[in-house]
Amino acid sequence: MDLCVSTTSRAQSTGIIDQGATSDESQLRSPLTASVHILDDDSLLHVFYLYRPFLFGEDENDLARLHGGDGGWVRGRWWYKLSHVCQRWRKVILGSATYLGVSLVCTYGTPVADMLAHSPPLPLAIDYDYGHHDMTEDEEGAILALKQRDRVHRVRLCMPVTTLQKLIGAMDGEYPILECLIIEPPFDGRSTILTLPETLQAPNLRHLTLISFALPIGSQLLTTAVGLVLLCLVTNDDPSTYLHPNALLHWLPFMPQLEMLAIFCLAIPNREMERQLTHTPIITPITLPNLHHFRFRGVSADLETLVHRITTPRLKTLEIIFFNQLMFSLPRLVQFMNTTGNLRFDKAKFWFDVEEVCVDVYPRGEAEMYALSLRAYCTHLDWQVSFVAEIFDSLGQISSAVEHLTLGHKVHRQSSEEHNVVDRTEWRKLLRSFRNMKTLHISNGLVEQLSRCLESEDGELPLLPELRELTYSGSGNIGDAFTSFINARQNAGRPVAVVLDQDL
Repeated sequence: MDLCVSTTSRAQSTGIIDQGATSDESQLRSPLTASVHILDDDSLLHVFYLYRPFLFGEDENDLARLHGGDGGWVRGRWWYKLSHVCQRWRKVILGSATYLGVSLVCTYGTPVADMLAHSPPLPLAIDYDYGHHDMTEDEEGAILALKQRDRVHRVRLCMPVTTLQKLIGAMDGEYPILECLIIEPPFDGRSTILTLPETLQAPNLRHLTLISFALPIGSQLLTTAVGLVLLCLVTNDDPSTYLHPNALLHWLPFMPQLEMLAIFCLAIPNREMERQLTHTPIITPITLPNLHHFRFRGVSADLETLVHRITTPRLKTLEIIFFNQLMFSLPRLVQFMNTTGNLRFDKAKFWFDVEEVCVDVYPRGEAEMYALSLRAYCTHLDWQVSFVAEIFDSLGQISSAVEHLTLGHKVHRQSSEEHNVVDRTEWRKLLRSFRNMKTLHISNGLVEQLSRCLESEDGELPLLPELRELTYSGSGNIGDAFTSFINARQNAGRPVAVVLDQDL
C-alpha cells in the first residue's frame, strides 16, 4: 500500500512532525525530538488533529465546496505514514479515528480487495474524480468498495458514463454512515441521463451533488436525508431531467438543516410532465431556518414559484442566473429579497456586457464576496438597463442602503445603434433606486449617456442627493461632460467632486 503524507497540511510548517520518520520513534531527526517524547496522548492527539489537511473544500469557495473541493481526496491518506512511526502513534490515531476523520481511501490504482482484507474496518472514502482516467483496472475494485454499505462514508464519482452507470447500479439499499455523495458525468457535449436506484437511502447524508439525473418526486434518497446541509442539483438540456420547482418544494420540508442550496436547471419540461406537476401545487409555506447560500440558474418562472413558498431568515448569499428568455417578471423575487433580513448591501457593481448584464452587490466592509449576484443573458443595452432598473427600483430599503455604485460597460457591437441608446427615464429610474449613494464610478462607454441623464430639467428634484464624488473614465473630448451637473449641484448647495480617472 502506498503510504504518503499530504504536503499541504496545516501543521507541516511547524516542524513538529518529521516527514522522514521511520518505524522507530528513536530515529526521528527533528531537533524537537525530546518534545515529542514528553507529550502525553491527549497532546499528541491534538497535534494530529491540527495536522489533518483540508480534504473536502472546507477552506475553498462555495463553488469548490459543491464539488467536494478542488483537490483529490487522496489526501485522506495523511495518517498512513504517521500510524507506522511507532505503536503508540498508531494506537492514538486508531483509537480516535472518528475524531480525526480517519478513513481508507479508494481511488485510481488502489488495490481495494487487498486493502479491505488487511486494514482495520475503518470508513471508506471512494473518490474516482478524473474523467480522463481508464477505469478498466479499477472498475471491479470500485464496485467492491461501494458494496461495503455499512462502511462507505464519502463517494465522489466522475468518469465515462458507461462505467458510471455500472457503479450507480451497485448503490442500492441503505448506506447508514454515508455523509457525502457527489456524482457528475464528465462534460463531453452529449446529453446524458442518469437515474439512482429507487431503494437507495442515506439517512445521515449531509452533502449531495447530482448532475444530469432524472429524479422522481418520490425519491427515497431526498426524503430520508433529514440532516442534509448542502444540496446541489444540476440538470442537462434533456426534458426528462427537468426539475420542476414543485418537486423541489416537496423535498425541502425534509431538509430543515440545509445551509446551501444550488439549483441549475437547463432543461425545459415536456407537456405531460408540466401538466402533472402543475396540478400538485405546494400550498404550505416552507421555512429553511439555516439556509445561508442560495444559487439558482434557470428561467424566471421557476424561480418565482420557488421563492413564493420559501422563507430564509438567515440567508447571506443569493446568486441568480437567468437564461433563454427576453421578458422578466419578478414580483415574488423582489418580495422574497425584501423580507430576507440579512440581505443588506453597501456597494454595487453593474457590468453591461455584449451578451449579458451582471450585477454584484456587497455587504458593508466586504470587497471580495458578494451578497447578491444577478446575471441575465440579453444582448441589448436598453433591455439590460430596463431589466435591472425594474428590479432595484422595487427593492426599496435594500437598494437605498447602497452607498457606492460602479457602472461598467462593454460596447455592444452586435446591437443596433437604436438598442445601444437607453431612454433617459430608465437610467434615472435605476439611479434613483440608490438615493443614499455617496460615490459613483462610470466607465467610458456610459459617460455620454449618463452625463445627459444627470442633467436636471426645470421642476425636477435633484438626482442622487447624497452624492459626494463622481469618478469617470474615458478619452477624447469628455473633459466637460459633467459640467452642467456640477454647476447645478453647486447652485443647489450640494457640491460634488468630479474626477477623471483614465485607469478606471
